[in-house]
Amino acid sequence: MIVMKNKDLALFAKYTSLNVIGMIGMSVYILADTFFIANGVGANGLTALNLALPIFNIVNGTGLMLAMGGATKYNVCKSRGDACGMDAAFTNTAYAAALFSLIYMLCGALFSTQIASALGANSEVLESTAIYLKVIMLFSPGFIFNNIAIAFVRNDGAPGLSTAAMTVGSLSNIVMDYIFIYPLALGIFGAVLATGFSPCISMLILSSHKIKGKNGFHFRRMAPSFKVIGNVAALGAPSLVTELSVGVVILVFNMIILRLAGNIGVAAYGVVSNMSLVVSSVYTGVAQGMQPLSSRAHGEGNFKAACKFFKYACVTAVAGSAVMYPLLAIFANPITSAFNSENNAILQQIAVQGLRLYYTAAPFLGFNVVLTVFLTSVENPRPAHVLSVLRGVAVIVPIAFALSAAFGMAGVWCSFPVSEFICAVFGIIVLALFFNQQNPKMPMLKMHFKFSLSAIKKIKTNGSEYRNFAQGLALVLIILALLCEKSTIHRTFALLLLF
Repeated sequence: MIVMKNKDLALFAKYTSLNVIGMIGMSVYILADTFFIANGVGANGLTALNLALPIFNIVNGTGLMLAMGGATKYNVCKSRGDACGMDAAFTNTAYAAALFSLIYMLCGALFSTQIASALGANSEVLESTAIYLKVIMLFSPGFIFNNIAIAFVRNDGAPGLSTAAMTVGSLSNIVMDYIFIYPLALGIFGAVLATGFSPCISMLILSSHKIKGKNGFHFRRMAPSFKVIGNVAALGAPSLVTELSVGVVILVFNMIILRLAGNIGVAAYGVVSNMSLVVSSVYTGVAQGMQPLSSRAHGEGNFKAACKFFKYACVTAVAGSAVMYPLLAIFANPITSAFNSENNAILQQIAVQGLRLYYTAAPFLGFNVVLTVFLTSVENPRPAHVLSVLRGVAVIVPIAFALSAAFGMAGVWCSFPVSEFICAVFGIIVLALFFNQQNPKMPMLKMHFKFSLSAIKKIKTNGSEYRNFAQGLALVLIILALLCEKSTIHRTFALLLLF
């Protein structure tokens, strides 16, 4: 039993570490743009980038939806020995990807200026925003098909190749950013062009999986199956909604911050929101590392093993939060300075405050991301859909408007952790109901929420250990926020998070 547990943990560590590295690499797509645009174009370029990000989230979210849904379907069919189902999952995923790509390309070619204006771009940044949007949408096939290829190759037993492709693609993005923005002086067009080429390079590397004949999935000539496409979309919808939630948050925050602090405020939010790509990529990497393992266990009818991988993912996500938030809080000033080439004091002040308050959401965000992917991986997407909608629209939007009206920018920053906490509480309730439905004879709290920092070594017999650990971690995060913030109002907001 101990040998089996160690084997499962080693397998989880392998998949998760590779995916976290790969996802952090992918987050460099936008983070590198942020750095080079901030230093090579200035605050207006940073504002334009942040205004365009919701559209990038839609394109990338579409790719993640098809990737996660199609790969989950493929892996379940693979574990059951259904070769026809495996090929049908891949082929219909490709059909859907082609359709979405065509729609986005047409919108980018014809309506980029109108979309930029609708996103809030004023005369100072309208042209730059429209350029960024047009190129991103014209390159949408690259983003969408790259996500699909990464997920299928990973689920086909080659996580190392997926990680290599993501990493090389991201490194090439950094190199091209520098060349296009500085020596060639292409400005924001050069930055987005580098971003568009990166997934294309990634797909070239992934193509070696097929060239070497190692692929278990094949494109077959068959009529599109709306049933299969619908199933793929349903399984992957939580990933889309999760990505859209980021876009919705950025869009709503842009609207509020434009009113409160103008373009400089939006530029400061660009620093905070782009750092969220790195933070979220860690949780997404953990969740995507878990997904093939829990999907395979589910396909084999081993629900207990699927739950074990979920527990590993939860502990990893919470432990990651305990590391990332202190780093962001302590180094908020130098992080902001790296993106503040004009040394704008207002931008510096707003962004530093944002980094220290916004990311108190870290442990709740990690749990929510892992939970939605787990529910999808065991073919139970409906509660994951609900949780994703709550996170993306239903909770954070009204909270953001209410808190910003009452407390200004401090309210904007604190609306994110408050909403993620509320959604995490809802997620725990959903999870309890799901586990009890799967095995009503075994109380959920006894089996599934009895772990603390020592949970990887041994599942405890008393649920209080997990609750004490969670409360302790939350207390540490809040104390750090209190130490970093001097304003009484900001400290009051931090204290609210304790409840």
